[in-house]
Amino acid sequence: MKVIITTVPFGTIDPMPLELLDEQGLRYEINPLGRKLRPEEVAGVIGDADIVIAGTEPITDQVMEACPNLKAICRVGIGLDSVDLLAARSRGIAVSYTPDGPSPAVAELTIGLMIDLLREVTKADRDIRAHKWFRKAGRRLSECTIGVIGCGRIGGGVIKHLSGGFPGVKILANDLKAVPELDGLVTWADKDRIYNECDVISLHVPLTPETQNLIGVSEISRFKKNAVLLNTARGGVINEADLAEALREGMLAGAAVDAFENEPYEGELCHLDNVILTCHLGSMTEDCRARMEIEATEEAVRFAQSVPFLSPVPEDEYAMAERLAHKKGS
Repeated sequence: MKVIITTVPFGTIDPMPLELLDEQGLRYEINPLGRKLRPEEVAGVIGDADIVIAGTEPITDQVMEACPNLKAICRVGIGLDSVDLLAARSRGIAVSYTPDGPSPAVAELTIGLMIDLLREVTKADRDIRAHKWFRKAGRRLSECTIGVIGCGRIGGGVIKHLSGGFPGVKILANDLKAVPELDGLVTWADKDRIYNECDVISLHVPLTPETQNLIGVSEISRFKKNAVLLNTARGGVINEADLAEALREGMLAGAAVDAFENEPYEGELCHLDNVILTCHLGSMTEDCRARMEIEATEEAVRFAQSVPFLSPVPEDEYAMAERLAHKKGS
């Protein structure tokens, strides 16, 4: 079987994924463009490959149709919004992912960005480089009310870091389903209460038609004026144009964004000083990135050996995709 690796960088932190492919005698190629693929480039790069070790590039029904040899998609990461799951199932294409690999890294980055926003660390760095010396009093996490929307692996990890490391912090949490292990650490609340009461609002939801533009001007208008907003989840969860307008108008104190609707990002947020922008590096720690690459490659090897995936996309993800497709169609 032929393997195409579309996500980059790959095998640079730990060569083990490439060694695994070599040991199995699998032919492979790494993304020849050396960057994230644009939608119109995906099918051409996948070509006649049987297995794709994929990043966040969109693998749509049209891509699958153009790549008739494709039999398996092994996603490096947890997000599944880039893969048309229903199209894959209808075409008999197996899909796996690495849900545990990125979670610790993204949760830690989120805490770091919270502290950066509240203490204005990045702004102080910019000021000094501009020959300005101004010491502004910031806020401590322990004195804040934190709102966490989405309490899965990453959001739950953020909550555990906050509750374990910042005595006195108050956490309001929201999720579609109950998360019993977080009972006692949070106060469960609806989104409106989080928008109205929280000093820090952190998003950890998947990108679906229901969460697309979850946060726009209407929601931000309900924030406290000194609130800060973080998105270390998926691009498109925040309406980026609305966020830029809100930041310019002083509707919130600041924001941090790690994932964008179109990447690399070159939009108007780049021109604002009260936002921290990072290049989708939530999972990019040496250990987590290596773990994700190894796990996705192991899944590719399993498929080539006709062995079941260890981490197939769970049935509830397909069921959710069906519900959303039905809702969109109606």
